[in-house]
Amino acid sequence: MLLFLLVSTLSGALVAGLALPLAGLAGVTTQTVHNTVQFLPQDLAIPASQQKTVIQAADGSLIATLYKENRTEVSLKAINPIMLKAIVAIEDDRFYEHGAIDAKGTLRALLRNQTAGGVSQGGSSITQQYVKLSLVAKAKTPEERAAATADTYERKIAELRYAIAVEQKVSKDEILHRYLNLAFFGGRSYGVEAAARHYFGVPASKLTLPQAALLAGLVKNPVGYDPTDAPKKAKDRRDTVLMRMRDLGIITAKQSAAAMKTPVIDPRKIQVVPNGCANSKYPFYCDYVVAKLKENPVFGRSKEDRENYIQTAGLTIRTSLDPKMQAAAQSSIDKHSKPTDQAVAAITVVEPNTGLVKAMAQSKPYGFKKNQTAYNYNVEKSYPGGFGGFQNGSTMKAFTIAAAIQKGVPLNYRINSPQTLDLSGQDFKTCTGVTSAPDYTPKNSTKTVPDPSMIDAARASTNTYFLQLSQQVGLCPIATLAARMGMRDAQTEKPLLQVPSMTLGSAGLITPMMLSSAYATFAARGVFCNPQVVTAVASVRGKSIATPGRSCKPVMTPQVADGVNYVLHEVMEPGGTGSKLKFGRSDLAGKTGTVNENKAVWFAGYSSKYAAASVVADATPPATNLMNQTFNGRKLGHEVSGSGTAGPIWETAMRGILAGLPSSRFVQPDEKTIRGNVKDLPMVKGMTPEQATAALQALGFKVAVSDTLVDSDAVSGTVAYTSPRTEDGALPGALVTLWLSNGSKAPPPTPPVTPGIPTIPIPPPTKPTGPGRPTCPPWDPKFPKCNGR
Repeated sequence: MLLFLLVSTLSGALVAGLALPLAGLAGVTTQTVHNTVQFLPQDLAIPASQQKTVIQAADGSLIATLYKENRTEVSLKAINPIMLKAIVAIEDDRFYEHGAIDAKGTLRALLRNQTAGGVSQGGSSITQQYVKLSLVAKAKTPEERAAATADTYERKIAELRYAIAVEQKVSKDEILHRYLNLAFFGGRSYGVEAAARHYFGVPASKLTLPQAALLAGLVKNPVGYDPTDAPKKAKDRRDTVLMRMRDLGIITAKQSAAAMKTPVIDPRKIQVVPNGCANSKYPFYCDYVVAKLKENPVFGRSKEDRENYIQTAGLTIRTSLDPKMQAAAQSSIDKHSKPTDQAVAAITVVEPNTGLVKAMAQSKPYGFKKNQTAYNYNVEKSYPGGFGGFQNGSTMKAFTIAAAIQKGVPLNYRINSPQTLDLSGQDFKTCTGVTSAPDYTPKNSTKTVPDPSMIDAARASTNTYFLQLSQQVGLCPIATLAARMGMRDAQTEKPLLQVPSMTLGSAGLITPMMLSSAYATFAARGVFCNPQVVTAVASVRGKSIATPGRSCKPVMTPQVADGVNYVLHEVMEPGGTGSKLKFGRSDLAGKTGTVNENKAVWFAGYSSKYAAASVVADATPPATNLMNQTFNGRKLGHEVSGSGTAGPIWETAMRGILAGLPSSRFVQPDEKTIRGNVKDLPMVKGMTPEQATAALQALGFKVAVSDTLVDSDAVSGTVAYTSPRTEDGALPGALVTLWLSNGSKAPPPTPPVTPGIPTIPIPPPTKPTGPGRPTCPPWDPKFPKCNGR
């Protein structure tokens, strides 16, 4: 038999020669073996080995490692030669002398297997082992994996046939190189590089003799000889390898004895490579990155294909996350909230002009235990773990401001804005028609002047002003602009609802990422960028892989954005709802937001460099009032607000983010933006409602008459003033409200003239001068020289 095997090996027909003895020994029919050989392809299509993928922050630091097999391929030169000698000594000491198989070893295995009545000893050469590992790696289904590891002679014959083909095309060194990169060494470590780093904290190039001997010994039984679980068995196996190397003359007896005296392993140097986003320092951000990668068809046709590719292709994924900004955001969250709170807090930071998401933090840590969550409160529901947002309250008013300026409304546009406003049944124009609310009497949550300008109303967040402004501008321009800035319902992905209360933030559920990206558009002077977290992807060989890059486009003119920045900048000036949040020398702008019944409170703000949106909300359905819920370890009361509850999170985070950066300024709005593009209103003061209505309708305006009488010097029952004011003008076709006088300030009737008594002329009033004289409203387009200027 030995002679037959040797002759067969030399003739290159070993498989055919093995057919007869194998069939006889194992009871396998000659026909079965013949078929196995006849239909077996000679070339082994070896797939690329699975390698771990790494996700990095913008500075190159590690965010997470993804893998099915923790493997990092290295070149043969990157493996210490002592490792090569150790693995050859214990697994196949005649590797460089024989062909595809070691005839002596195979014969020995056959005889022992026959005695045992089955396959009890492999006798496989390193080439055969490599083939087996390749077939296992190639298997895609459980059935294929079972076939690749089955204890049958048919499987053995297939391996031999493949081994012959491999040795005909690949050098011995290359086979050894591939084998060491493919083999499993236990501890979730595939390949010698991963194993060296796992057990010893060194690369394969730095392995010592005892370390190499330990790894070489692990290949036979990675679990049974695992030094972390069975140190004695591992030492015995290592020493066996060392003795074998000594017997073969690879090392001296002195070297062997010295190596045997070394500890098998130093537990302090063991490095465990965490797998997946759950083990990341930034798990929520990491999950979002992976979700975005799975959307990219370049990684596969289906999400399953993409997921497999991402976990096995050895990619290097660079992201936009800035660890310093992330630390500032998380530090702010930790300062102002606690994981044990009933309410949750979240914040996202975005860079204007790029859309790069620089930070994403929240109060509940990742996990499934008490006071942990798998929900990401910063992103949409369409992403794994995405919570799906909250109503965004008055932060929505920024879009009304933008749409109004875009339509030519001046920044000093005044509308009479009572504390309570009856809008029941009143029409609001939408993109498809009109809408109304049957019983709608909204009120202001703050006090303001009765006749505020747009700036006044923004500073005080006057609900009744912005409701009327949105009615005059129309809901369609607001909705269209918001959609272009990435605003949509975070639960359904549908457009925001065009309802009368849209400007108050009840048109859908919004995420901090959406809102920060939208506000970054104002900071970028009208350029909206889709949020971006993946900035580059490289293959295992360092070749760049095409991924969606920056996606930015102008959605409003720079002049409109400048106007919005001016108005929202005033929110943070003394007297504004965000004044307590102002810091530093850079221009800042922002807007508070409080949802109906205080179910969520917001602050969204920005400089020209970074934008952020923070939210504090009840995330336990059905959401209830934040009052009496715990936040930052105490119960919230009536003080809950966008500026006082969510605002400090934004401020502390932005302080840390902007620290050390040069101060920045917004571009001042031009004269046209300031003054707007309104149509003149006729002077109707003192007219009857019928006369005033006719005059206004003749110019294309809609007219409404208020039921409330106001103090005025006009005759009772006549027009006291209009809203908007005559001197401010109004948008073409806008609704003009007539406010009628109660006559309280009307001059007394002229006394009758008594014949014979001379009348004393009353001198005209003089213009006030000096510091106490009245001042004009800013940027008055109709009376540029009022008060004598």
